[in-house]
Amino acid sequence: MALTTLDARPALVVIDLQKGIAALPGIPPLGDVIARSASLAAAFRRHGLPVVLVNASGVAPGRTEVSRPAFTPPPDWTDLVAELDQQPGDLLVTKQTWGAFHATPLDTLLRDRGVTQIVLTGVATSAGVESTARSAHEHGYHVVLATDAMTDRDGDAHENSVQRIFPRLGETATSDDILAMLDKTR
Repeated sequence: MALTTLDARPALVVIDLQKGIAALPGIPPLGDVIARSASLAAAFRRHGLPVVLVNASGVAPGRTEVSRPAFTPPPDWTDLVAELDQQPGDLLVTKQTWGAFHATPLDTLLRDRGVTQIVLTGVATSAGVESTARSAHEHGYHVVLATDAMTDRDGDAHENSVQRIFPRLGETATSDDILAMLDKTR
């Protein structure tokens, strides 16, 4: 479903645009994703709306069939990319799982600010973004997915999320569509 409206109190939630993940091998170039996410963040701030920057500092402890190599992250692993221009009023949520709601204060932070809708960007489309979108939908938020401000190391997984999963969880739009509606309704 295409973007129809922005609620009175939306929040931007940016998933895992951090130095460590941006430097991982196999991640597609993030320049456009970062630039579009930064543009949305600047617009949300300009309109006095919440910006939530999410980083990942670990992984869930459960076993999987995919082996996880031993890894010691560098000291700046969780630092957000500079282009996001983190501001003192931004909310920072650090997660240990794919989704930003599980075992974090995200839901409380959003509800305390009267947020009813979230706009999602970031990486990876089929993991962190999709998991957060699913939880947001289950928590009763209206979900908007900025499909040109996200990517995945697996192009087919990205397309599956965008084409098959996201329309069931919310509305999809380009960053420009979101920016235009934000400026029009504020």
